[in-house]
Amino acid sequence: MLEVEDLSVSYGAVQALRGVSFEARAGQVTAVLGANGAGKTTLLRAISGLVPVQRGTVRFGSRTLTGMAPESIVQCRVGHVPEGGSVITELTVEENLELGAAWRYRRRQRAEHIEEVYALFPPLKERAKQRASSLSGGERQMLAIGRAVVSHPELLLLDEPSLGLAPIVTANLMAVLVELTEREGITVVLVEQNARSALSIASWAIVINLGSVVVSDRAEIVAADSDLRHHYLGF
Repeated sequence: MLEVEDLSVSYGAVQALRGVSFEARAGQVTAVLGANGAGKTTLLRAISGLVPVQRGTVRFGSRTLTGMAPESIVQCRVGHVPEGGSVITELTVEENLELGAAWRYRRRQRAEHIEEVYALFPPLKERAKQRASSLSGGERQMLAIGRAVVSHPELLLLDEPSLGLAPIVTANLMAVLVELTEREGITVVLVEQNARSALSIASWAIVINLGSVVVSDRAEIVAADSDLRHHYLGF
């Protein structure tokens, strides 16, 4: 389980997060929703150690992540896919995946785990020897997620994975996330502007507004509350 308690982050005079607290249960998708500028990306970056925490604590399992270097947090089996995917375009699909598994596995094991990623994302296997620069937007997003999951993380932080993708690609991506939680037991924290898609696969949802949690409830309850959706989520 991921536990975030009283987390505050500021950028100079700007308070990006204000006492954020929530839990993400093991093997489930927790959706983090809210308008642009609400603090969703900052929350993920604080969990993964990419921005300093002003106050509060982040725990994952028995470990306290607060204050750890990002590379040490990765070694606690935490994967983070930032907005936009962030693949290395000069490398091939296979080389990107090898890089994702390099710190955890020997070469033979890496090959096995890369095949598991290809099973999740068949288009990547067809383009294994192509440079990532030749991939479509949807394929790059698959590769970014594949590079994160090839090392078998226990916690996966995803920032706007459906951004710019066609609806059918988004639907396929959400189905893969469900498979990862159900089959692998991965805990997923999903930041999404596409609130409908996120709520359709999430077990729990939190809504952030101006850096504070305004709603924390079961996803189906959030989805059914029309006043809340109109006010905070725009649908």
